[in-house]
Amino acid sequence: MQIFELFDYPFFVNALIGVVLISISAAIIGTYIISRRLVAISGGVTHACFGGLGLGYFLGINPVVMAAVFAVASSAGVEWLSARCNVREDSAIAVVWSLGMAVGVLFVFLTPGYVPELNSFLFGNILTISTSDLLLFGGYTAVLVAFFALHYRHIIACAFDRDFAATRGLPVKFTSYAMTVMVALCIVLTIRLVGIMMLMSVFSLPMMTAEIFSQRYSRMTLISVAIALFAGIGGLMLGTIVDVPCSAIIVIILAVIFVVARVFKAIFRNVRHSSVQA
Repeated sequence: MQIFELFDYPFFVNALIGVVLISISAAIIGTYIISRRLVAISGGVTHACFGGLGLGYFLGINPVVMAAVFAVASSAGVEWLSARCNVREDSAIAVVWSLGMAVGVLFVFLTPGYVPELNSFLFGNILTISTSDLLLFGGYTAVLVAFFALHYRHIIACAFDRDFAATRGLPVKFTSYAMTVMVALCIVLTIRLVGIMMLMSVFSLPMMTAEIFSQRYSRMTLISVAIALFAGIGGLMLGTIVDVPCSAIIVIILAVIFVVARVFKAIFRNVRHSSVQA
């Protein structure tokens, strides 16, 4: 099959648009959680979503809606425990992570019959994205970009030093909770891209690679978007052509880009160090 023939299929066009939207959102969210050293929260909230999925299947409610409720509640709970109860954020994330998985496993086993869509949430299937999914994620992306643009300085201050931001009178609590909700919603909407099992890589690897080239928040965000777009579109193309799950290829491409960037950075540093000594 020729590459250009893929654009004749509506499911592929939907998947391509979805990859673009998710790459932009994941890069913005990833830059924030990496800067706040909260990479684990993506894993914690992602696994907490599994509890919502299981409960949704058990009650016969839309599992995505229940996953969203669990994601927002768990992320807000982590923020509340760390701010009000003097619980370390990594400890709060561990509680949310394990509790969400336990609840999910419990209700999946209590649900009568076979749960057919569970694999798509666990491992992802970008090719199943529908037009309604695109409209929902497009709306979320627009809100995220608008919020990021309006509160850019506050987000940076909260990401790097919340205590200093509080002393300057910035709305730290509002910004932190708002970004926490944004992170949770992005996780829920991105599950169909790579699934619960590999979602953490999408939020962390583009930003970790961008950090190699720049330390400025705005540049890191833009580089993260570019890397995520390249890996997402490339993984979608390759996955469709060779009939391999796109999610796995996307994560592999992101990992390869990160390793190559680290190697070239080390080589460049050694060459520059040698030229200075000479």
